[in-house]
Amino acid sequence: MALITWTASQFGTNVGFADDEHKVLFDKLNKLYDLATGGAERSAVGNQLDDLISYVVEHFAHEEREMQAKDFNGYTAHKAEHDALVSICAGLQTKFHAGEADVTEEVGQMVKGWLDHHIPTFDMAYADALNS
Repeated sequence: MALITWTASQFGTNVGFADDEHKVLFDKLNKLYDLATGGAERSAVGNQLDDLISYVVEHFAHEEREMQAKDFNGYTAHKAEHDALVSICAGLQTKFHAGEADVTEEVGQMVKGWLDHHIPTFDMAYADALNS
């Protein structure tokens, strides 16, 4: 079962690239969650974790470039949110590959909670600027 489902009413920013990338991000997160909670081989979980984090970093960089190009005044706070999540994910990634941590249901719920808050609060705020 999917951890998180993209719907326009809950997560739609009306910024084409962002909505498209969020859908991919959700799919990658759901795949990781299914592997991690479904008893998959550790190597498969690790590969998906790496893929997800790489995608998140690329997505955040894309959003940040677009916000800077439009001189979005919420950029600094938005980037700080991105940096905080990347730091948490990088720490988990390092510990996972060192055998010191696992991707658990709690990890999935934490990322879901972050997205549930971040997209409506931060991403929807840039819609007018990025669409101008």
